[in-house]
Amino acid sequence: MRRQIQKQLLIKIKHIYHNIESILIEDLLLQLKEMQNIFKSELSEKRYPLYGEILDGLVLAATQISNNANSAERSQVTTLIKELLNYIFAELMKETEIKKDVVFIPYKASMWDSLESIWIAANEDREHCNAYVMPIPYAERKEDQTVAKWHYEANLFPKYVPITDWEKIDLEKMHPDVIFIHNPYDNCNALTSVGSEYYSGELKNYTDKLVYVPYFVSHDIKPGDEDIEEYMAHLVTTKGVLNSDLVVVQSEDLRQVYINVLIRHTNQKDRRYWEQHIVGLGSPKYDKLLATKKEEIDIPQEWLKIIRKPDKSWKKIILYNTGLQSMIDWKEKMVDKIDEIIQTFKAHKDEIALIWRPHPLVAAFTYGLAPELNDRYQAIVNTYKQEGWGIYDDTSNFYRALVLSDAFFGDHSSIIFLYKTTGKPIFFNSPIINEAITKGD
Repeated sequence: MRRQIQKQLLIKIKHIYHNIESILIEDLLLQLKEMQNIFKSELSEKRYPLYGEILDGLVLAATQISNNANSAERSQVTTLIKELLNYIFAELMKETEIKKDVVFIPYKASMWDSLESIWIAANEDREHCNAYVMPIPYAERKEDQTVAKWHYEANLFPKYVPITDWEKIDLEKMHPDVIFIHNPYDNCNALTSVGSEYYSGELKNYTDKLVYVPYFVSHDIKPGDEDIEEYMAHLVTTKGVLNSDLVVVQSEDLRQVYINVLIRHTNQKDRRYWEQHIVGLGSPKYDKLLATKKEEIDIPQEWLKIIRKPDKSWKKIILYNTGLQSMIDWKEKMVDKIDEIIQTFKAHKDEIALIWRPHPLVAAFTYGLAPELNDRYQAIVNTYKQEGWGIYDDTSNFYRALVLSDAFFGDHSSIIFLYKTTGKPIFFNSPIINEAITKGD
């Protein structure tokens, strides 16, 4: 039985118990039969008989009230009904088959990794949880914040993740116990937006607990340095953080940073309040990285053709990441640098296999907010794909490229914090410097 159903039944039983003398017999019978149907549909065959026999007795007793004009006997039957209701109420409170409804609401498939390990735990605990993964559509925005185009990426999620159709779920009616989100921006993201009915402020009304888990990992800074903490403020003070009942961050240090920033930037100055709302339990992204083993990766044949030399030995594999912020900051210079880098790696394609993985929102940025860059950027992408000497990776599975590669080359982004845990070399790239800056571990 779902916990929300348990709550509805308890409320219904209380209502009947306290109002039975004034309820019309027809209405009483109708409510009791509704309860019968709910118990029958929600409980297993093993658990139902306990309630079924009592509910049958309640319906029979209520029927006798309508056929009995004697007030003393009517009072006696009413007392019996109340005793049976009281017994069902007590048994419901002790019910062992109660399950929580936990709904995960991702929007971009490439960001699903920020929720996946939590979903796996909930999905495996089927005795206590009904876990639902409900991807929702999102819109790319134009410069004037109107919709450029809508996307729905349910078909891009891993095959082992069962998808719940967002059009078939009424969250208000379902009222899940917990909703998990990874999108904290509501209407404040200039590039993309989910539908307004899925903003955190709305979702908060449809659940007992709204939980936000960041879609990124960040530098694990030490709390106490106000200047560094303020650098994080734009990520900490999003609507998703402020509206959620619980925020899960990657470490205890980062938890303290969040708390410090929120005390300074909100009217809620009670530290205990934020300590209850922010928890440092780790990031599912690290869980995903640890679970991805190189020997277990399913490598596409198209990739193997590029990765292998004619003698079947492997080339050195470089993961080339182009970030969103660099494109926003440097625009044409960034496009120039991408073109230059691609041509450099092309000249060494016999010894190096390049996996180019752009930030998933770069294309949305050039299309919606920087149309002057879009044609040239797309031409570089299309030429790279058509020539076929390198790998263009825009799949939802970032970890395949991360684990397969021998080194990272690219912009400063949250990917670096994950990549550092592998111990492999990291090379930074800048659109205004002609040499890569090597960063050792």
